[in-house]
Amino acid sequence: QLHIVESGGGLVQPGGSLRLSCAASGFSLDNYVIGWWRQASGKERERVACMALSDGSLHYFESAKGRFTISRDNAKNTVYLQMDNVQPEDTGVYSCAAVYQSSEMLCPMWMTPTMTYWGKGTLVTVSS
Repeated sequence: QLHIVESGGGLVQPGGSLRLSCAASGFSLDNYVIGWWRQASGKERERVACMALSDGSLHYFESAKGRFTISRDNAKNTVYLQMDNVQPEDTGVYSCAAVYQSSEMLCPMWMTPTMTYWGKGTLVTVSS
């Protein structure tokens, strides 16, 4: 069975850090694009960051630039999102999604709601 699971969410104070994990099972992420999304209560889901695991290329969307870092552990078939200097507006459910990279199109182009595999999400709450 193929699926991905996020973990690492929780309550963090403003200015703090959190590392989210996106672990895949049943398939290798080697030729996939992994995207991190988030959705705040009452708002639309938005793109956060992505990585193409075939070559390690990555992209950060505006909300993540300068504060978040996406990385991977091939041995664990896991992608991480390191969140630093988090702010209350970072509160939301963070989800990761995967899609097979069938062309050399850059990873932001793969970040659509039609990505193949989705986790259930992990809640991040930034509050003092």
